[in-house]
Amino acid sequence: MNVNQQPHMASPYGQPQPGYQGYPQPGYGGDNVPSGYPAQYAPYNGPGSAYQQGPPQGMRGPPTSGAPPVSGAQNYSQFGQGETQNGPPPMVAPPQRPPVSQPYTPGAVNLPGPQPPYGQQYGAPPVSMQQMTNQMASMQVGSTAPSPAGPGYAPQSFPQAPPVSQPPFSTAQVQPGPTQSYGHPLPSTQPSFPRPPLPTSQPSAFPAGPPPSSTPSQLPGVMQPQPPVSQPSPYHSGPPPTSTGFPPRPPFHGMQGLPMTSQGPPMASQGPPMASQGPPMASHGPPMASHGPPMASHGPPMASQGPPMASQGPPMASQGPPMASQGPPMGSQGPPMAQANHILPTQPGMPPGPINTSLSGPPPQPGMQGYPPQQNGAFGQVRGSQPGYTGPYPGQQNYAAPSTAPAPAPAAPKRLDPDSIPSPIQVIEDDKANKGSEPFTTGVRGQAPPLVTTKFQVKDQGNASPRYIRCTAYNMPCNSDMAKQSQVPLAAVIKPLAHLPPDETPPYLVDHGESGPIRCNRCKAYMCPYMQFIEGGRRFQCGFCSCVTEVPPHYFQHLDHTGKRVDCYDRPELSMGSYEFMTTVDYCKNNKFPQPPAFIFLIDVSYNAVKNGMVGIVCQELKTLLDYLPRENPDVESNIRVGFVTYNKVLHFYNVKASLAQPQMMVVSDVADMFVPLLDGFLVNVSESRVVIESLLDQIPEMFADTRETETVFGPVIQAGLEALKAADCVGKLFVFHSSLPIAEAPGKLKNREDKKLVGTDKEKSLFQPQVSFYNTLAKECVAQGCCVDLFLFPNQYVDVATLGVVPTSTGGSIYKYTYFQAPSDQERFLNDMRRDVQKQMGFDAVMRVRTSTGIRVTDFFGSFFMSNTTDVELAGLDCDKTVTVEFKHDDKLSEETGALMQCAVLYTSCSGQRRLRIHNMAVNCCSQLADLYRNCETDTIINYFAKYAYRSVLSSPTKNVRDSLMNQCAQILACYRKNCASPSSAGQLILPECMKLLPVYLNCVLKSDVLQPGADVSLDDRAYLRQLVSTMDVAESHVFFYPCLLPLQKLDVESMTLPMAVRDSEERLSRGGVYLLENGLNIFLWVGVNAQQELLQNIFGTPAFSQIDSNMTSLPALDNPFSKSLREIIESIRAQRSRYMKLMVVKQEDKLELIFKHFLVEDKNNNGGASYVDFLCHMHKEIRQLLS
Repeated sequence: MNVNQQPHMASPYGQPQPGYQGYPQPGYGGDNVPSGYPAQYAPYNGPGSAYQQGPPQGMRGPPTSGAPPVSGAQNYSQFGQGETQNGPPPMVAPPQRPPVSQPYTPGAVNLPGPQPPYGQQYGAPPVSMQQMTNQMASMQVGSTAPSPAGPGYAPQSFPQAPPVSQPPFSTAQVQPGPTQSYGHPLPSTQPSFPRPPLPTSQPSAFPAGPPPSSTPSQLPGVMQPQPPVSQPSPYHSGPPPTSTGFPPRPPFHGMQGLPMTSQGPPMASQGPPMASQGPPMASHGPPMASHGPPMASHGPPMASQGPPMASQGPPMASQGPPMASQGPPMGSQGPPMAQANHILPTQPGMPPGPINTSLSGPPPQPGMQGYPPQQNGAFGQVRGSQPGYTGPYPGQQNYAAPSTAPAPAPAAPKRLDPDSIPSPIQVIEDDKANKGSEPFTTGVRGQAPPLVTTKFQVKDQGNASPRYIRCTAYNMPCNSDMAKQSQVPLAAVIKPLAHLPPDETPPYLVDHGESGPIRCNRCKAYMCPYMQFIEGGRRFQCGFCSCVTEVPPHYFQHLDHTGKRVDCYDRPELSMGSYEFMTTVDYCKNNKFPQPPAFIFLIDVSYNAVKNGMVGIVCQELKTLLDYLPRENPDVESNIRVGFVTYNKVLHFYNVKASLAQPQMMVVSDVADMFVPLLDGFLVNVSESRVVIESLLDQIPEMFADTRETETVFGPVIQAGLEALKAADCVGKLFVFHSSLPIAEAPGKLKNREDKKLVGTDKEKSLFQPQVSFYNTLAKECVAQGCCVDLFLFPNQYVDVATLGVVPTSTGGSIYKYTYFQAPSDQERFLNDMRRDVQKQMGFDAVMRVRTSTGIRVTDFFGSFFMSNTTDVELAGLDCDKTVTVEFKHDDKLSEETGALMQCAVLYTSCSGQRRLRIHNMAVNCCSQLADLYRNCETDTIINYFAKYAYRSVLSSPTKNVRDSLMNQCAQILACYRKNCASPSSAGQLILPECMKLLPVYLNCVLKSDVLQPGADVSLDDRAYLRQLVSTMDVAESHVFFYPCLLPLQKLDVESMTLPMAVRDSEERLSRGGVYLLENGLNIFLWVGVNAQQELLQNIFGTPAFSQIDSNMTSLPALDNPFSKSLREIIESIRAQRSRYMKLMVVKQEDKLELIFKHFLVEDKNNNGGASYVDFLCHMHKEIRQLLS
């Protein structure tokens, strides 16, 4: 079924049928109780050279018995002296980041049809360019007024060419030189508006300078010939005129709308592109649909561009035959030459050959006659003329006058070939190949880490691991003007207590005894590798503020001949990016050490909660789960105390003191003035009161089995937990299991305000704001006490997540939502989430501050926390999944020598009741050239920041304004690159920086997400839930959430146990004979094609017949065959990587659930009005051209 013709989609989160519950929330995946706890960190005693490792922060498993392993002194330095870097990272530029995508070199491609060599015309053309252009397209461009759609898009249609089946990118690496060209036609089911070419990511070369280390990708022409599309695109205007006067020319394969280039640093020396070089644009060749009337900024065609290619220098040897022969001199010549990473129109019928992204050979010298070098993106094969471009592209408004000749036969509509535009899968695979094999060492300043999709090991040599901190840019602009000009956000996504894989060492614990951590006198930064010891080691100069501080006598150590302390490698704080300090009583509240934390379980026992089975499941699970409370030493039982409350309209507290024979219930019905009716016996030690607790958990489901009470309260429930923690004078966490809108008379009572009519209006923002201020005040009190709240919701209708979520999101807690909860199908997901939530390592009563070196400062924060001033992020709870995103702005100039430094310090109470400081340090480079900034950005982190920024903006602005401002910022980033870093080329080309070539596709996913552009079936609660969920996501989670992972299981190799290579998220990539697994961190879908092989179905489902597959199953049968075993292991390993457990949904092709599945095919257009990737790319190209003109 054509994506574009679908009926309205069923909500991805609604209840399409009993098997599908709400937004599945991923949860505690396969790693729930890793066996074997990591060894306890021994405290660091003084300056010895050996260290005992401190307790790892991370996962624990069930307790094991036996004495704690005695760890011998562990030699602190985990890297040999040879590979370490002494002290602060060397202040040298890191090796340039290689282009994200593999070099492609053009291969020879056969052109169908005659290829008369056209001599390249030098000097004045026989006719004016404009005339030539018009002849070629048989359109009169100059005479018509621009069409209403705006300058830049003239429709044009091309004759259909047979699709070429060639892998979208070929990675053969041939001689360095030509750059990537993306483009080979693929028939597609989706019409689109011609897309402007995409920018790719790296500039091609510096003007007259050495070729850049990484070059831009080029996309050969973007619009592909397409089989006729069944649905007209919004911009289609009538049958495309065909052209006459030229022999029929094979259609462009490639983008018709926009040639795209992604570039490295510009090669200015290549001279202005010729008219004939880019995709034909009105002013540069036949008008293209997407280019419309000649753009004013180009003046008369090519007038401003100098003699056609005279300035382009001699052909580069490595670059294949000159391009002169590639088409008639003007407009018809595909890709512009001098450009790296251009998306250019490809030759008819030819898939672009692979292109090499690295430039080689001397930069061409201006002024030399000869053929232009085919810099990235020019094809290396000789090209024949491209006979006859025809009229308007399908899907475009007809800007140009209709062609003069009658159309002999309607040409098939064409669209930009999806294979010719940057592919997320290709970039991910290239990064795995380039960076997945060796460890990432953090000692070099400003080096961008591997992508989040690549598996790699980290060696800490002075900067924090990317698992703790990822930056949007590893080259910061030296001044604010550059930052404003580029519009690239400067931000860091920080995950302070991130869980590390088993092969990486957790941060060492350093104990300086009673004197506490060493700090700078002025800015209070903590001792780190960026501090410079002077005067023989008696003083140190702060790397952040340059203040000089005396070294305390007990910390003194001599310096070696390089000025480093001789004990540098024995002290984590002098040689590592991340470590922890034990703190003194001065760092504690009221100057006294904290009590161990408490966990309080508050269970809704109203009619809905009892009837759907939630109450029985929670009580049953708690009996075993309480043995797995977090602890730091596996051999010592957890010292976390527990308490229990049940509630509906009133609250029931339970006395579970060990000395009682039976638990006692105390009811508080005065919910307006909440108090805790008992002190002694409410919070107890699990092992001491085990018998009484088990008796209580058995009795609760029976006591409320016949309840008829449907109303609930919510505010007093949190107040009760807060008062209990205050009375016990401890920090802790409340686990609230709640089912319905709290409408009973009590503080925090809510009304149903769900109003779909407000969606899309200026008042829509009120739906994301809390409806009463009560919860904001309550949240502030919780944070002050160190009371974190986790909320498990089981709604059957609107519960106002926007309001109920205020306390969890302000206290560093989590929200889990199980819409239409049904025990048989949702129990597994809920229990896994609950187990992981209770067991995960966390800190309580935390305060985080980020310090920066002079020149930049932190100006904004995103996440789940509370702030009472402008610098301190307060978190009642901080777990291993939570991130805080910080944005930086310039307040002075930075220097390229010193770079920019940041230090994140988190003061928290560990689950054993110790007060600790966790420190993460990060140094990045600074640059005075925009090209350097664009060469070292991380798109996934930029998208994480943009999503959080946009999702917060919906609280104060209409969603349309939020989408427009995001699009505008993205266009400005790419236009700035095009203007300042790319070599000159036809405006018809979309040129993208190499490391940002996926910015358009990922940004489009954010723009059409349910929060910003909901379908009619997405509930307000789902949108509020997702908005709060994304605010704390790390980069890996946001990446897969916005661009889900789609695996073709028919290609699974059972022998190798490696995952099959993912495919792009588009319906046209699905084969009717295949079976695909899609996951986005919240859901796992198994899509089964209607023609899937019987053997495959037998191996997975135990039945060979498609019709017999049960689409309600939530787990696969455990069959005794290698395929079944491998598939189940893959699903478990994917679940283990995510912070929430993902429920499996089986989707049969052409079944009603397929609409939900298609919602996650994010490269296609969706039913809410979200553009396809191809269309969005064209739109971005148009926006960029408007900015440049």
